[in-house]
Amino acid sequence: MIEDSPFVAAAPVLVPMPAERPYTYAVPPGMRVVPGSIVRVPLGPRQVAGIVWDGAVETVDARKLRPIEAVFDCPPIDRAMRRFVDWIAQYTLSAPGMVARMLLRAPEAFDPEPWIEGLQRTLAEPDRLTDARRRVLETAEGGLAWTRSGLAHAAGVSSTVIDGLRAQGVFETVKIPPRPVVAAPDTSHAVPELMPDQKAAAEKLRAAIAADTFNVTLLDGVTGSGKTEVYFEAVAAALDKGKQVLILLPEIALTHAFLERFQDRFGAKPGEWHSDLPPRMRERVWRQVAEGGVRVVAGARSALFLPFKELGLIVVDEEHDPAYKQEDRVFYNARDMAVVRGHIGGFPVVLASATPSVESRVNASQGRYDRAVLSSRFAEAALPDLKSIDMRRSPPARGGFLSPLLLEQMQRTLERQEQSLLFLNRRGYAPLTLCRVCGHRFGCPVCSAWLVEHRFRGQLVCHHCGHNERRPEACPECGTLDHLVACGPGVERIAEEVVGHFPDARTIVLSSDILGGVRRLRLELEAVANGEADIVIGTQLVAKGHNFPGMTLVGVVDADLGLANGDPRAAERTFQLLSQVTGRAGRTGKKSLGLLQTYQPDHPVMRAIVSGDSEAFYEREIAERERAALPPFGRLAGIIVSAATRGEAEGHARGLRRAAPTASDLFVLGPAEAPLSLIGGRHRFRLLVQGERRADMQGFIRAMLAEGPKLRGSVRVQVDIDPQSFL
Repeated sequence: MIEDSPFVAAAPVLVPMPAERPYTYAVPPGMRVVPGSIVRVPLGPRQVAGIVWDGAVETVDARKLRPIEAVFDCPPIDRAMRRFVDWIAQYTLSAPGMVARMLLRAPEAFDPEPWIEGLQRTLAEPDRLTDARRRVLETAEGGLAWTRSGLAHAAGVSSTVIDGLRAQGVFETVKIPPRPVVAAPDTSHAVPELMPDQKAAAEKLRAAIAADTFNVTLLDGVTGSGKTEVYFEAVAAALDKGKQVLILLPEIALTHAFLERFQDRFGAKPGEWHSDLPPRMRERVWRQVAEGGVRVVAGARSALFLPFKELGLIVVDEEHDPAYKQEDRVFYNARDMAVVRGHIGGFPVVLASATPSVESRVNASQGRYDRAVLSSRFAEAALPDLKSIDMRRSPPARGGFLSPLLLEQMQRTLERQEQSLLFLNRRGYAPLTLCRVCGHRFGCPVCSAWLVEHRFRGQLVCHHCGHNERRPEACPECGTLDHLVACGPGVERIAEEVVGHFPDARTIVLSSDILGGVRRLRLELEAVANGEADIVIGTQLVAKGHNFPGMTLVGVVDADLGLANGDPRAAERTFQLLSQVTGRAGRTGKKSLGLLQTYQPDHPVMRAIVSGDSEAFYEREIAERERAALPPFGRLAGIIVSAATRGEAEGHARGLRRAAPTASDLFVLGPAEAPLSLIGGRHRFRLLVQGERRADMQGFIRAMLAEGPKLRGSVRVQVDIDPQSFL
């Protein structure tokens, strides 16, 4: 066993590819490896990084094995993280090598950062003393080492002054360690004054940290109740115990505002981890997390796979958010995997949300999670008054989408010099463009989806595969000019309508696909928070934890939109999204209003939101889930079969269905064409496996895949345990 002997002649190495098990490599004489060592190994004609794994190796002639080429000078991946990789691979039915690949995303970080050339004062004196030289010598007092540019900047002189002093031997060249990516957080920097319910919740979290064992706490607080300040106290307690902390956030766009709040509390920013981070910074963060230099990381779901040296707390902010689900290669929910990571590592996990997932609420009610409740807003600020607008009785003007009642409230808000937010979860100008003459509809050539018009860019775009084309003047089917019509609204079309009604108002559109990307989006969110816009029109990203002090009116343009599909989580998601977006209003104490345009004012979701009775909604939704044996009272798994032709996909899916083993607690639905039956030129069929909560879902699907038809041609099979999307 490799665990029993740290120095071995052969070692199992997990490589970042779809490998079901580690490969065995020879360990050359004189080389030392231990489980968790990151090594470079030959794989076919390539050299790749891999991780020395746990388990036995066969006794073989080392001459028949390819040798490990090198061991990186890097802290080994600890046993808890290796167990985490194995657990995810088992649970999600993924190849362990593909899970390990997420650990090895920063290859340049495997070698130590180079030391920096610096300067240090000697006992020598300069031949003459100018004012500039005097400032340099005064700055360098104390014997500290400086970089050349840093010393010149601090002393307010040019670099040539520094060079002259070095040439005279006044400074000598020394090596200094690489700078930390962020300063160490100070837990005593700005300790907040908490409200009574915040104090009680913070004390519960501090007690969980002090227990130094696995525990999950659901921090359930209304929008604006100060949940962030509460879990910051847990962060401070973990830091005081010498532990590292991971804070997961659902969207990159949220990160900037969060970093400022963190800096206000702790005097320094946390390390960042997300896809928008420059490669060099990602490598430095990875390395300093592994060495223990970065004490707190705020990041997207992939931050779960950072190799923390002393991880002692994970916080999952907005734990209900669908963005925590990864649906590419390895399908996993970062919220659930954070709980697993805490269980394996033996430390606490905090899940925070104003609208917790049904799964988390059930876990809390059944005693698996603790629950801390914040029932009122910070500083007694009132929640917005919520009302529904029955669009059957107060319809918009012909060609418009905004009810006169909503427009009237927007006018009043402008007169008070306050901000309005219009929410529509639909990007672009219109979801469909067609020809009035022949009825031609613009669809994606490789997906079963309509092209979305983006009028600001003059393009028609597929939001599934990325295909885009210029919006033509004439119909490509019949050739008629100027008869193309946009059907339905997107945020750009609502903005056009708003400008028509309020031409003097400062109007801004916030959407994830605006030109300029994340950087521009952050700037515009800052502008809104600073009061530099009167009317904001946005998609779901405006619902994600932002604090807009001047916002007193929120209008939901199409509150029914999320209910119009067969997703079993549709009611829950609509409730969460609409509750979050209306919660943007009145966060600083001003009287505020939320209006929901709906054709179904009597729908249970609408009644729950307008009444503010979230408990009634959760009771009803939980009872319905239990009655239907849906999660968390039952288990679901999706199997997506795709291929270049419809026949290949359907044939393979039917073969899998026939291969399903007989089980009393599990059954298979389908196959059926997926709602999006064609994406990127690949035809898609779905099977849905449903069963009891304690059923062996993974064993059932493994047997099904093993007995089913072998993968041939263009066929691909993806397994999604606990699916969040049913498209």
